[in-house]
Amino acid sequence: MPGRATGYRSPMTTSIALFTRDLRVHDNPVLHAAAAADRCVPLFVLDDAIISSSFFNANRASFLTDCLTDLDASLRALGGALVVRRGQLADEVAAIVRAHDVTEIHVAADVSRYARRREEALRALGADLHVHDASINAVPPLSLAPSGGGDHFAVFTPYFRRWETVQRRGVLRAPRRVTVPEISGELPGRLHDGTPSPDLAAGGETVGRELMASWARTGAADYAEVHDALADDATSHLSPHLHFGTVSVTELLDRVGTASEGARAYTRQLAWRDFHHQVLAARPESATRDYRTRDDRWRRSERDFEAWRDGRTGYPLVDAAMRQLVQEGWMHNRARLVAASFLCKTLYLDWRRGAQHFVDLLVDCDLANNQMNWQWVAGTGTDTRPNRVHNPVAQAIRYDPDGAYVKRYLPALADVDPKHVHEPWRLPEDEREALDYPPPVVDLREAADRFADARRKR
Repeated sequence: MPGRATGYRSPMTTSIALFTRDLRVHDNPVLHAAAAADRCVPLFVLDDAIISSSFFNANRASFLTDCLTDLDASLRALGGALVVRRGQLADEVAAIVRAHDVTEIHVAADVSRYARRREEALRALGADLHVHDASINAVPPLSLAPSGGGDHFAVFTPYFRRWETVQRRGVLRAPRRVTVPEISGELPGRLHDGTPSPDLAAGGETVGRELMASWARTGAADYAEVHDALADDATSHLSPHLHFGTVSVTELLDRVGTASEGARAYTRQLAWRDFHHQVLAARPESATRDYRTRDDRWRRSERDFEAWRDGRTGYPLVDAAMRQLVQEGWMHNRARLVAASFLCKTLYLDWRRGAQHFVDLLVDCDLANNQMNWQWVAGTGTDTRPNRVHNPVAQAIRYDPDGAYVKRYLPALADVDPKHVHEPWRLPEDEREALDYPPPVVDLREAADRFADARRKR
């Protein structure tokens, strides 16, 4: 085959690594592939569609700022820099495609309706679009299907059995170098007018990787035994980093392994994340509509909702959970379960109201996991026992026996004897009246009967 003419030079290739929920340089398929081009534009777009939505709260804005600052520093260490633009995502990407003759766009696959519209818009820009399936999830959302038919698994256990057998991709190193063309795009300033939670955790890949290394080394082994112990707070605290992608779930699974019972239990929790993503990918309407309707006629009580929202229900575990949410922008998983059950099944209020309140405050609020976990608790989702109710007193006695978690977030109960801390209404009248703490907003037995009766009538 004849050679090329002397002096021939192949055209320079330019790619875009479009960061979304994968704000890291390590084990990032998007950046890894895009950096193979002669020039690469590491791009993050502050999309007006997200920035102006109710989903973008002060806590996530603060965490995101940390993430972008850290990502820029990491890219500069590789010879590059992060390019940040603000506006309509497709318009901002299109401008860079035109200005720099971009031939390839790389982006991570995601499951929301917004992500699907984003992908459609990117395909129309003229450059080759590469959508990387295993960047945000360990297993691509719709890559598994039941053998009996259907496009997704509606029950977790059979999904998990299949999920465990999947050969996951290998962990990728950070690129050795990222060569960026001459382009402007500075890091943003303040992204939200609201005030973040006072004890909000810091964001960024550097923090996330330190947390991941510590968890894999010393935390995960005991996870099965202690993860529900509220006062011990013995969970990984990696959920915000998984949501923003400062930590790769593939690398996290690789580091944690399956050698201990705790590691296997933690792996199961990460599989729940993929499970909910595949449910939302198959049924995007379940972000706002019942996945399996029970034809509930939810009560409407602003008094009860405000008591729940403000941590003034009179049930200490529920109230402590809601105070933790305000203070940290985060909540222990067991506390989330109890607080959600109390709203949906004890107060019999619409799960969507609770889900939105979590959207308003949680730093780790992932659309799929937030909405589908709320539906699971409400009994309108994938739970095979849709009428189960989590009694807040029984849960507190089991998972916070000395009341240490409750006292951490409810200083009014700091001096209450442990035998009464979860049921302060049983204190002698003079002691009860001395507390700055409300009586129960509802009787648990009456509430349980009301819920059971409501479900029976549907």
